[in-house]
Amino acid sequence: MKYTGAYLARFALEQLGVRYTFGIPGVHNTELYDELNNSETITPVLVTHEMGAAFMAEGVSRTSDTVGALVIVPAAGTTHALSGIGEAFLDGIPMLVISGGIRRDSGKSFQLHQLEQGPIVAGITKGYYLVQTHADIIPTLYRAYDMAIQGTPGPVFVEIPSNLLLFAGPVETLPTYAKSFRNPVPDATKILQAAQALLGAKRPGLYVGWGARHATHLLIELAETLQMPVSTTMQGISVFPHDHPLHAGMGFGKSGVPATREAFADVDCLLAVGARFGELATGSYGLPVPPNLIHLDINPEVFDKNYPSSIGLCADAQEGLQLLLEKLKAISAQGQLPKPSTGLPKRIQDKKAEYFREWEQHDSQARVNPYLFFRSLRHKLARDAFVLLDDGNHTFLAAELFPSYESRHLVSPTDFNAMGYCVPAAIGAKLSNPTKQVIGIVGDGGLLMTGMELLTASTLELGVIIFVFHDGELGQISQFQKIPLNRKTCTILGDIKIEGLALATGAHFIGLSQNNLIDAKIDEALRVSATGRPVLVDVNIDYSRKTCFTKGVVSTNLSRFPLGEKVRFIGRALKRHLLDQKE
Repeated sequence: MKYTGAYLARFALEQLGVRYTFGIPGVHNTELYDELNNSETITPVLVTHEMGAAFMAEGVSRTSDTVGALVIVPAAGTTHALSGIGEAFLDGIPMLVISGGIRRDSGKSFQLHQLEQGPIVAGITKGYYLVQTHADIIPTLYRAYDMAIQGTPGPVFVEIPSNLLLFAGPVETLPTYAKSFRNPVPDATKILQAAQALLGAKRPGLYVGWGARHATHLLIELAETLQMPVSTTMQGISVFPHDHPLHAGMGFGKSGVPATREAFADVDCLLAVGARFGELATGSYGLPVPPNLIHLDINPEVFDKNYPSSIGLCADAQEGLQLLLEKLKAISAQGQLPKPSTGLPKRIQDKKAEYFREWEQHDSQARVNPYLFFRSLRHKLARDAFVLLDDGNHTFLAAELFPSYESRHLVSPTDFNAMGYCVPAAIGAKLSNPTKQVIGIVGDGGLLMTGMELLTASTLELGVIIFVFHDGELGQISQFQKIPLNRKTCTILGDIKIEGLALATGAHFIGLSQNNLIDAKIDEALRVSATGRPVLVDVNIDYSRKTCFTKGVVSTNLSRFPLGEKVRFIGRALKRHLLDQKE
């Protein structure tokens, strides 16, 4: 039989369960878009920019059990999408990137979009495939999908030349998809050693990341069995429910909130699950990790990179935790029972309440107090609402002040840390979860990058709500500048009229200027979004109080400076602050 490459690609994507593709059609992929339009299970989505397309695909992958996919033109489409592809790569998010390609049958040079894409994407994808024949299209897409979801997930790039998409070629069969790999099997001896180490510890602790996102029920059972305090990474912030008595917060040490500093102060054995101990997760490598570290991760390359482990368990989080729990129960049945609670849950809850009271009492002058905003938002949202963040000061405010109850329901860009993530990612999440509330929280700087994608939300009648924390600055960096430099260079934004963006994209606009309006404005946003119309809320946010994370990172980095440089930095800061006070 003969089939066009466009049909074969569509068939493969249908077999893989892809529900949406994102991108912009062009001369190199028009036939594929036409085939996708014929699909009963796949909806091709037009975006305003391929960077938004990649973030939408990421939002699909992060908040559903399907893989987000791009269908883009070569060259310009690829380079525009690189930020979202890079985010998926560093954050461990599966993605299929399907690019049309120049004709490989014409013998002509200097074609439109002629560019060797393999070297461009080599550093930010798990793999690159250039399809050679019609018969290779389906097997290649299946291999790409397996690569994208295997081990630490990530994006895989498949280029299909336009001559294959356009013309029919011989194919013997249309094979269905079958997974071709198995997860690594945990070492039984190390599982036993880990169980014995946890039972022998005086104060064990649990530190979890995004890699444990499918294992929440096992994490809860393990924490309760051993009465361990639980801390999360930034990316894994929602993996453990925040209303559980043993949840302490994000991180610990200098960049942690008071509850994590209290709960982890005397931890002598740490079990880390699905966490890589990256810079952001550790507050610039400031975590006081005990020597007795048990590290469970599906990727053996993460072991001993930043913190040496006493026991490394290479396994999928669910499989590894299940075996560890079974071994703990077997040992406990022989008489070595977990220690009773030492009042830890109450200490955690007391510290949380104390921290929230401090925020509640903070005088935000004529601006909106972040804690009051997050408290009201949490109260009014359903338990299973999705909240997607951007990169900025609001990210860490949400991490410290907004409780999340369901795994994968509080999402932010992390290791790639790309601004502009929130709006398109929220659109992807809403497409994948049409009956759920989907909220985006973005700084004004991030909004300027991809805010036009609200037009996509309006076109598709997606009732996402985007809260813009509007302070006129690149808030996180301006704070980092202010503390040591007392200057703000290239972090003051132009005076954007956010209402104009709402008008341009068809979104409903709401202004939220002060604390006494918070409840009413959130109610209005929820009411309008339920009709299928996106909502853009301009929040006059107060960033004057710094998060524990910000203060901790500054302190941690300064402490590592050589003595002479430390004196120079502190002296310069004091001099500039004193001079400004005199002026």
